[in-house]
Amino acid sequence: MSKVERFEELRVWQEARALANALYDATEELRDFAFRDQLRRAAISAMNNIAEGFERRTDADFAHFLDMAKGSSGEIRGMTYLGEDRRYFPTEAATCLRAAAESLSGGLATFATYLRRPRV
Repeated sequence: MSKVERFEELRVWQEARALANALYDATEELRDFAFRDQLRRAAISAMNNIAEGFERRTDADFAHFLDMAKGSSGEIRGMTYLGEDRRYFPTEAATCLRAAAESLSGGLATFATYLRRPRV
């Protein structure tokens, strides 16, 4: 297995990028600007925390930033429920966005656990 040299190579970053783009697309016509902007900020935060943590170059820092990205993923999931309740998203779209955010969250948790494992 080769060493990852750039954050763009990380599967979790690629997933976060895809989720951010999906959220931008899903909110393109949304007139509730506060809701739209908060949801987009959470998606940007997830993606950028992965990148920033990677660039810190220590496992402890990286794991911390992955935790913050995971928090943003949870925020996205929570907001999609409100978006569905307010009829901003059809149920199917909200479910798909939540599934993507949940998948990202799981990957982030696994990766952070790996970074925190004791080294022999």
